[in-house]
Amino acid sequence: MPELNLDDIAIFVRVVDHRWFESAARELGVPTSTVSRAIGRLESKARVRLLHRSTRALRPTSDGEELYAQAASAVTVLRGAARGLESATHKPKGRLRITAPGDLCANFLADVIAAFADRHPQLGLDFTLTNQQSNLVDEGFDLALRATSQLRGSSLICRKLGDIEHRLYASPKYLERRGAPATPAELADHPCVVFRAKELVRTWNLRDKHGETPLELRGRIGGDDFSFVRAIVLAGGGIGAMPHLNCVADEAAGRLVRILPAYHLRGATLYIVYPSAKNLPTRVTAFRDFVIDAFRTWTARSAAM
Repeated sequence: MPELNLDDIAIFVRVVDHRWFESAARELGVPTSTVSRAIGRLESKARVRLLHRSTRALRPTSDGEELYAQAASAVTVLRGAARGLESATHKPKGRLRITAPGDLCANFLADVIAAFADRHPQLGLDFTLTNQQSNLVDEGFDLALRATSQLRGSSLICRKLGDIEHRLYASPKYLERRGAPATPAELADHPCVVFRAKELVRTWNLRDKHGETPLELRGRIGGDDFSFVRAIVLAGGGIGAMPHLNCVADEAAGRLVRILPAYHLRGATLYIVYPSAKNLPTRVTAFRDFVIDAFRTWTARSAAM
């Protein structure tokens, strides 16, 4: 087999990350035709189809998934090594404006932000915490972290970090008083803390290895912010379904206990978003890549738990 071009492999990784030629091309700052030709050369040399293409979707074939699994981390390492060769004048500095959900920054992302700030002492990090999807250009943000099932704004560059799994939790105080449900059906006999529930009614689509079980519940307490849901559950107010990445530290410290551990719920998808890939400042690329690497590491560690 002819030797595969490493630049073409790097482009292939970006295409799979974005699931679209145009988005990958915008990030790389090249025409879409350049990306398409690179994939064509790669498939021709490898003599296998790497991507399933349609007018509405793009996804890797089984051969493509295997190549991506082997190449993605290597591309990240090589990009990191290249950044390490930049001169001191190209080190991130100035102010970076970021918008992100408050509960994400107060939990999982707090350690990541602190580590990034320690690595780049010349850079100031200015966060606006909101669950609303701000207009990055009009409001002057460099980038955003968004947890959503659907992104608005096709002109934005969107990098998928991963899917957020929700799990069921209660506090030791609550379990001493009420005990834990042994089956999903028994949740109806417990006060539940629900997120964004109309008139406190919420359906939890519980998943296990056998499939999905929809369960409609009337919550005792509800709110539109996961920080609030977490606070109520910690206070013993009931059982709540919350993003796993927000509860890892609480679970490790014994402040929260996982309920019905065979089950989970599918949450939102986490993205890192920025307006354009053209002439992207070093401070933006540095933060973007740092968060991508941190989430990838966290996901691998979480999968082993």
